[in-house]
Amino acid sequence: MGHTCNSIIINAPYDLVFDISNDIPRWTELFGSEYKKAEIVKREENKITFRLTDDEDKSWISWRLLFKDKFFTYSERQEPKFPFKYMKIVWLYTQKPEGTALTWIQHFEMDDKAKFNDEQVEGFINKHSKDNLLIFKNVIEKAAAK
Repeated sequence: MGHTCNSIIINAPYDLVFDISNDIPRWTELFGSEYKKAEIVKREENKITFRLTDDEDKSWISWRLLFKDKFFTYSERQEPKFPFKYMKIVWLYTQKPEGTALTWIQHFEMDDKAKFNDEQVEGFINKHSKDNLLIFKNVIEKAAAK
C-alpha cells in the first residue's frame, strides 16, 4: 500500500482556505498544469461528484465529502480506478497562529497491471503535492490580501 502525507501553512483564515481549496472548477489553476479540466458532475448535500481530466486527456470520476465544521474532507477515486486498486484522500485543515495548515493524506494501492508500483507513485505524489501545495498557498494568500 502507498501512503503520503504533505502539509503547508497558508497565511489566510480557515474559511477562505477551505472554500477556495474545495472550489473544484478552480483546480485547473490550483494544481498547476496537472488538470486540464475539473468539472462538477453532481452536488448533493456535502457530497460533490466530479470529473478530472489530466494533461494526457485521461478522465476519471471521484467523489468528495466536505466536513467544513469538522475541518476535513474525504475523497475517493471512482471510475475508472485504474491505475489504482483504490485511492483515498483526506485533507485536514488545522488553525494555527500563523494561518491554516493544509495537510493532504493519500492512501492507495496500485493495480498489478499499472506501469508504476506503490513506492514509485509515492515519490511522484510527494513531489507533485509539494509543488501544488505551494500554488494553493500563493493563490489563497493573494485572495486573502484583497
